[in-house]
Amino acid sequence: MNIVIVESPAKAKTINKYLGSSYEVLASFGHVRDLPAKNGSVDPEQNFKMIWEVDPKAAGRLNDIAKSLRGAERLILATDPDREGEAISWHVLEVLKEKRALKSQKIERVVFNAITKQAISEAMKNPREIDGALVDAYMARRALDYLVGFTLSPVLWRKLPGARSAGRVQSVALRLVCDRELEIEKFVPREYWSLVATLLTPRGEAFEARLVGADGKKIQRLDIGSGAEAEDFRKAIEAATFTVASVDAKPARRNPQAPFTTSTLQQEASRKLGFAPAHTMRVAQRLYEGIDIGGETTGLITYMRTDGVQIANEAVAQARKVIGEDYGNAYVPEAPRQYQAKAKNAQEAHEAIRPTDLSRRPDAMKRRLDTDQARLYELIWKRTIASQMESAELERTTVDITAKAGDRVLELRATGQVIKFDGFLALYQEGHDDEEDEEGRRLPALSEGESLKRQDLSVTQHFTEPPPRFSEASLVKRMEELGIGRPSTYASILQVLKDRGYVKLEKKRLHGEDKGRVVIAFLENFFRRYVEYDFTADLEEQLDRISNNEISWQQVLKDFWRDFIGAVEDIKDLRVAQVLDALDEMLGPHIYPPRADGGDVRQCPTCGTGRLNLKAGKFGAFVGCSNYPECRYTRPLAADSAESADRVLGKDPQTGLDVTVKAGRFGPYIQLGEPKDYPEGDKPKRAGIPKNTQPADIELELALKLLSLPREIGKHPESGLPITAGIGRFGPFVRHDKTYASLEAGDEVYSIGLNRAVTLIAEKIAKGPGRGRFGADPGKQLGDHPTFGAVAVKNGRYGAYVTAGGVNATIPSDKDKDTITLAEAIALIDERAAKGGGKSGGRKSGGSKARAKKAKAEKPAATEAEATPKPAKKAAVKKAASKPKSDAVSKARAPVAASAKTSAAKPAPAAKHAKKSAGKARG
Repeated sequence: MNIVIVESPAKAKTINKYLGSSYEVLASFGHVRDLPAKNGSVDPEQNFKMIWEVDPKAAGRLNDIAKSLRGAERLILATDPDREGEAISWHVLEVLKEKRALKSQKIERVVFNAITKQAISEAMKNPREIDGALVDAYMARRALDYLVGFTLSPVLWRKLPGARSAGRVQSVALRLVCDRELEIEKFVPREYWSLVATLLTPRGEAFEARLVGADGKKIQRLDIGSGAEAEDFRKAIEAATFTVASVDAKPARRNPQAPFTTSTLQQEASRKLGFAPAHTMRVAQRLYEGIDIGGETTGLITYMRTDGVQIANEAVAQARKVIGEDYGNAYVPEAPRQYQAKAKNAQEAHEAIRPTDLSRRPDAMKRRLDTDQARLYELIWKRTIASQMESAELERTTVDITAKAGDRVLELRATGQVIKFDGFLALYQEGHDDEEDEEGRRLPALSEGESLKRQDLSVTQHFTEPPPRFSEASLVKRMEELGIGRPSTYASILQVLKDRGYVKLEKKRLHGEDKGRVVIAFLENFFRRYVEYDFTADLEEQLDRISNNEISWQQVLKDFWRDFIGAVEDIKDLRVAQVLDALDEMLGPHIYPPRADGGDVRQCPTCGTGRLNLKAGKFGAFVGCSNYPECRYTRPLAADSAESADRVLGKDPQTGLDVTVKAGRFGPYIQLGEPKDYPEGDKPKRAGIPKNTQPADIELELALKLLSLPREIGKHPESGLPITAGIGRFGPFVRHDKTYASLEAGDEVYSIGLNRAVTLIAEKIAKGPGRGRFGADPGKQLGDHPTFGAVAVKNGRYGAYVTAGGVNATIPSDKDKDTITLAEAIALIDERAAKGGGKSGGRKSGGSKARAKKAKAEKPAATEAEATPKPAKKAAVKKAASKPKSDAVSKARAPVAASAKTSAAKPAPAAKHAKKSAGKARG
């Protein structure tokens, strides 16, 4: 018997069919070991000795693998064909050695780029040993990310309360976004004017020409800077006669783009399909693992983590055959096209991403795939075929026109483009970010010396615009250009930035959030070298050199650690107040924009005498008044947003008090009156703003309704207890005693009557008090999972999820729970099961209490092992216990602005989660 180890169970089942009964294929479910999330897992004093810990969820699978080796002849390690796959094979082998499960078995490493019978059979004929250099590069990367995470994150917690964590590459990606925000804020618009004349040929054909020169001088785009200058040119053009000075037609060629790499696939899927990079990789994974074709599971595309741009010779030959069949021989170039990667640090060890069989046209595959899979497959197929098609042949025409107005001579220019032969454009054209419409207009036939007439003249005022914010596609492109990170990490880096609230995606653009900007400002002030683009790219280059067996991985770590730990020691004694002063200065233009009345930007708008400055609290940085506690004015950092400015909506007709939309550290809210309007010790009545409602859209009528909540509907006819209606964290509800029932229609919260409320409460009680118990909502049924049984979509406390056989998987934000397909749900469930998690709550798993506890402590999964150390709770508890009770109470009531000092000793408890999530991302 031959034992084969792969990563996923879906792949194991398929490969076992290809190899036959003499092979047993087992899945490792990804990584089986990782560095424990505690100090000392990497020891710089012991030549960076690393302590590995077997994942508890993997222990059983490793035992199964060890048992299966009894009597086996060969152990074949067939994990993915990249550094991470090499590392997984090495980890499995090391654990088996520790278990003494290996006797006389022959150990082989095989790699294949596609899950097809031919590719796997060929791989089995060409085994090799584990590549030690690739494993060294993995260990260096893993150690670097661990050391940065476990050294830098505690510094952030102590010096910048409310901050979460910082990672080696994630922080540099965040800096790109934040630097762009700074560019936009500093941008000063510049006025300019354009003059475009519509001219007629003697044959009555119209075309447009732009003013490009006057009186012997060229006019660039921004040269006409005022309305007066534009008016002067307008008068001259209106009085001018027009003659064609020259016609210049030049041939041009446009060549197709190379087949997809990981990053270009993510970019193009974002532009053309609207897919987030993480979603693109999930869908690509399903296409790689394959579907059932003729009773046999076959991979549809080659391995999707690559930066190579070449494809196999047999694929080139097949592409040329398909081009000839579908478009004709004129579209087949004389010689096959060859491509070279342009990205910095590109490793062209693998093929580009392509269909495994190009004869499988997208139209024929649609009925076998779900919508997103079909769309992505079509994109990959078209790009691959187009890459081997003939170039497009164009003709670009430039017509210069002389306009004479008395003694003045003006120059106008018209440009156009004609496609003489469409070539690859017949199939595919690459998308671009932030480009103007450059599709050439076709010009009428014109000849030198010909007279023209003016039909119309457009004089338009413009203002220059700031550089655009990054889209997910353009950020991935920029990271690749700079050599930051690796293709397999881009999707997870973007996801972490969004999950941590460092950036938000709005209208397909990434906006730097205050939380992220504060972290970057801190790193740029005190760890500038480690968020520099060149430094990060150079480190990536050294990691690549390790994988090429050119340098020692321990030496790279020594060089990095020597300077890094020195930088950490340099700020060890820095006080929080000093950190806040530095950030207050650096973020000043963002925090304190110019006031409309030209007044002091730091003057407190409430008391008028205090100064605004940056403060830190348990939940992050905010702006507060220096006169605290006499003045309790606070606001988020972004003072210029619509939701940050206090806005009086009007008077409450019952009390006569002002109703105001205010901005707090936790977001905007509505307030009735001011503290001075209430008895001493009482606080003003407040109401939260519902989700999906913008503060700028709130009017007095809605505000009064919100302030009326929670409202008593009436008494329950059986218990006599009140039934109330209100809006909570999860939306509108009715409540009776400890039973809550959701309201589907949001407006119903203001008008629902007693009978309807009693009915909803009764229905809720009948369903039972928890998810997963008898009588609970069965959810929307989608069909059956091949392993876990019935698949359903349900609404959970933390959002919509899909479930099957006790495995729960959250539905990503880029998916709609109402339209998710069975295939998509199965992919999510398989992904969750592969990680060894997702079991629903109950007695064994701790039920809802365990889930609530986990949700409270959990932090988003780290990119590149941004593990965070366990906070020093014991010392903090011991210190607090020694304080008198009265002192403890007074501190509990102290302002958040003053909590920076105390919270520095109590970083957020992320270590438990870090143990689970650190390092899972591809690196």
